[in-house]
Amino acid sequence: MGASQTRQQIVDTADRLFYEHGFEATSFADIAKEVGLSRGNFYYHFKTKDEILDAVIAQRMSNTRALLAAWEQDAAAPADRILSFVHILIANRAKIMARGCPVGTLCNELAKLDHAAKNDAAGLFSLFRDWLVRQFAALGREADADALALHILMRSQGVAALATAFCDEDFIRREVADMEAWFHAQCPPPSFPVSDNRPMEPPCS
Repeated sequence: MGASQTRQQIVDTADRLFYEHGFEATSFADIAKEVGLSRGNFYYHFKTKDEILDAVIAQRMSNTRALLAAWEQDAAAPADRILSFVHILIANRAKIMARGCPVGTLCNELAKLDHAAKNDAAGLFSLFRDWLVRQFAALGREADADALALHILMRSQGVAALATAFCDEDFIRREVADMEAWFHAQCPPPSFPVSDNRPMEPPCS
């Protein structure tokens, strides 16, 4: 295995362990053991755990950008893109019920530690926020796009936190359905010419 592959394996392993056990509770030795490296070989790639954390955050940022780009490519309508964000709670329900939202848990832990990387980790939320703002603006809600983006982020984090506490999949599905209903209520009504007698279709269907 080449050096770049080994480094990638370290980052992937650290990312998983930080999520499963927390950043503070995960040691150099834990990561090295999982990867199968001696201390000497491990230090060749990373000198401190903070360096690994920086690499983990950078990888999560890259993966998030790729996810958002995929949603952009897969759905032409901004409403469908926003619903893709809402539905991620269902797609990741098993992980969320077991350990919470990977973004929220990391941000919360680093904030409690007053870690130097806490703002970098919060950048993950900023990626989602900025992307949602663009989608709401494209939907015709430019004036309050940021408020709507923050609301849906807040709702998703609240659902994730309680889903972890209660381990209740039905709760997740009910809350996602409620978020969908809320979202559809935010969609501007369609506008047709006065002479158009067609029945009005829901704008976010």
